[in-house]
Amino acid sequence: MRQPQLFDFKALVAGVDEAGRGPLAGPVVAAAVILHPERDVDGLDDSKRLSAARREQLSRVIKKEAIAWSVAWADAAEIDVLNILAATMLAMRRAIIGLAVPPDGVQVDGNRLPDLCFDNRQLRGECVVGGDALVPAISAASIIAKTTRDDMMVQMDRIYPGYEFARHKGYGTEVHRARLREYGPCEQHRRSFAPVRLAG
Repeated sequence: MRQPQLFDFKALVAGVDEAGRGPLAGPVVAAAVILHPERDVDGLDDSKRLSAARREQLSRVIKKEAIAWSVAWADAAEIDVLNILAATMLAMRRAIIGLAVPPDGVQVDGNRLPDLCFDNRQLRGECVVGGDALVPAISAASIIAKTTRDDMMVQMDRIYPGYEFARHKGYGTEVHRARLREYGPCEQHRRSFAPVRLAG
């Protein structure tokens, strides 16, 4: 995996990634992780390449071994007000703010950085396209964001059982679209997304 390019060896660099930009329901979740330089976490990879069981296992290890980690989100109502890109950036910013140890900089999966000005201090940032498979800290953030969001959708399924959120995690599967047509949107649906708007 590649090493940080913008930061010196001793810098504390947080990897940042999100989960849930594409679904029709639920929050977009972001995580920030500062890995310990002397405690390797074996098996880190893009969360989409890992089984659910492996993600859960790695998530527990990451949380135990990392210098700091944080998870945050923007909910469906915020997504509808802001748009999904702005809501994603907000969730990432919230995750960075939530770190118990302030980072010297961040590496973010993708091609956009959130606002990195905190208390009149501008953090350095680097965008890494495909970073969830290239940079260990971003991989770790990808895993925590994904497992957290999946857990949230399972909990949501218990409140709104008709939509089968635990099964599809809010993505626009045929089952989900069928339930949308049958029941209409619930409070957790993103009404600014066309399939939800048309179903409502």
